[in-house]
Amino acid sequence: MPRRNRPVKREVVPDPRYNSVHIAMFVNRMMRGGKKSVAQRVFYDAMELIESREKTDPIEVFERALKNVTPSVEVKPRRVGGSTYQVPVEVPPDRALSLSMRWLLGASLSRNGKSMSEKLANEVMDAAKGQGAAIKKREDTHKMAEANRAFAHYRW
Repeated sequence: MPRRNRPVKREVVPDPRYNSVHIAMFVNRMMRGGKKSVAQRVFYDAMELIESREKTDPIEVFERALKNVTPSVEVKPRRVGGSTYQVPVEVPPDRALSLSMRWLLGASLSRNGKSMSEKLANEVMDAAKGQGAAIKKREDTHKMAEANRAFAHYRW
């Protein structure tokens, strides 16, 4: 990463079906080997599964899941006088969104299931209800920050 100036944030083009930037970002993170059409098909199949099971708008379920998984604090290592402390810091909004998407994807990948779209649909529905592996990851992060609150004065 350059020391002098930060690279310019790229603008994400909304996805074609739902016209949502968050969905486009999620599909980009799902993509493997540049196969965007495959990632989009998997995501849209998962949205159709959610719609058929929940009988509600799948975008609302997805947004609620993202909101539930988004962390507010995390720990960062800070070296002070030869020892390293885990210092709790607030998460910037763009990093929080990125972490929540990454955790949702990781949790759905590690699930047992038939297809990726089915695993993703199940994980998104669980996260929207406030349960599942992605929610556990957020709670673990918050617990770690709470446990290390004594080192908060080392924040920079």
